[in-house]
Amino acid sequence: MVVAILRAALDQAQAQGKLKSVPASIGVEAPRDPAHGDIASNVALTMARAEGQPPRAIAEIILERIELSRQVLEAKVAGPGFINFKMAPGYWQVEIRRAVREGDRFWRPQIGEDKKVQVEFLSANPTGPLTVGHGRNAVLGDTIARLYEATGHRVTREYYFNDGGRQMKLLGESVQARYLEQIGRKVEFPEDGYHGEYIREIAAGLHRVHGPALADQNDIAPFRAAAVDAIFADIKHTCERLSVRFEVYANELDLIRGGAVEAALAGLRERGLIAEYDGAVWLRAEPLKLPKDAVLVRRTGEPTYRTPDIAYHVEKLKRGFDQIIDVFGADHIAEHDEVIAAVRALGYDTAPIRAIIYQFVTLTRGGEKVKMSTRKATYVTLEELIDEVGADVVRFFFMFRKSDSHLDFDLDLAKRQAPENPVFYVQYAHARLCSVFREAEKAGYESTAASLDPDLTLLSEEEFALAKRAVGMPAIIAAATLELEPHRIPFYLLETAAEFHRYYNKPSNRIIGPDRALSMARLYLCELLRDALCNGLELIGVSAPERM
Repeated sequence: MVVAILRAALDQAQAQGKLKSVPASIGVEAPRDPAHGDIASNVALTMARAEGQPPRAIAEIILERIELSRQVLEAKVAGPGFINFKMAPGYWQVEIRRAVREGDRFWRPQIGEDKKVQVEFLSANPTGPLTVGHGRNAVLGDTIARLYEATGHRVTREYYFNDGGRQMKLLGESVQARYLEQIGRKVEFPEDGYHGEYIREIAAGLHRVHGPALADQNDIAPFRAAAVDAIFADIKHTCERLSVRFEVYANELDLIRGGAVEAALAGLRERGLIAEYDGAVWLRAEPLKLPKDAVLVRRTGEPTYRTPDIAYHVEKLKRGFDQIIDVFGADHIAEHDEVIAAVRALGYDTAPIRAIIYQFVTLTRGGEKVKMSTRKATYVTLEELIDEVGADVVRFFFMFRKSDSHLDFDLDLAKRQAPENPVFYVQYAHARLCSVFREAEKAGYESTAASLDPDLTLLSEEEFALAKRAVGMPAIIAAATLELEPHRIPFYLLETAAEFHRYYNKPSNRIIGPDRALSMARLYLCELLRDALCNGLELIGVSAPERM
């Protein structure tokens, strides 16, 4: 309702020449402070840059054209440009009944209009097991994809890897060296090669199949291929354990062999954006307003990872996605800026491309950092982390901070079955709500509240506030999707679970009591909360146990 009211006001303002355009999506959510109203929209803030006006001025233009009704009692501008709404009690009763009646459909705000979205994430080169840092990328990207799917978008999950560069050459050489060691030859291990037991295991597998037949093989191709196959099998297995999946696997070699990389270089050269010095080919910084020139082709003739990335993003845009989401670590910000600048210079509209940057993860145990390094293979693998704390905990903890914030992963807390553990606390709230319905069934009530027609005016102020929080979740989901802030979901779940636990722990709040009419109203509230928690957990890929 509020979105429709805002859209009508925006359409009117545009028709009257007060605004240039109307945004495709309008975000609404519950304010953190109930004193600010029931529903808030930041639409004016999102329009400020395009309109060239201060957000508050835009909000005032919208406010002048908002029509109040029996359901919408008040609208006002607050802060830098939020528009806050006060809703009538009758509005909330309608929404509560609609949520219980519609079930899962209510929790999936269809704002996507069937638009095509590609989410490229994880994209770890197959040089070793997935690390904890890779895990944050995987969970972040998968949750974003889940949000887009839930809100009516057509989503393609894509994994891109560089299989033709120096890293892959080193991988092949490392496996070859370990293979030769196994047949008794003394070899010098490659400088910057990949250590770790997994390299020895791959080499041992080759030895079992081929014996010493590969000993005089000058080409590293069979060693590299065996390594890629084995490591990718492990990567896919780890992803399956985390309920992470992909529809498309793209790679660098296909772009090179298909001529896309050479075409990108030729296009940049035609536009005067290539410089050649020190034996290498460089992307010129000055015309693209970049901090410094960037190497595109090394003096060895091998392209750097930037060059195929440029070709890959051109290919993505040609596929006609409405949005392209790139998920990557903070250490790749500069390179991503270079790639997007080059793609734009080639004449492509890069507006559909949105970058999600995540910061690094620190594991702690007993208050101390768990030391990790990479090439020496002393890091904690994602597989080991899942073994220790479980997939649900891994997913929830990785989502429990904004992506651009550093994440401290407390292993002791993650294993604790106590209220301090946010995963346990939310799942326990859902299990408690399920137990309410088991008790209700024993007392002669239906196992679901959907068939009830309770008097919702019997709910206390505390209970009504809980119900309002629950029916506000679709707005949270829409905002998390539009703003690419999936951390909003676990935050919402934890706050909702905390409010329910506080309510449930009060002796006066017996759900099944002597007053049947009040019990029916409270069961309705419990159904609402159970659905909200179950759907929210599903969105972030975490299970919703019925018993704990």
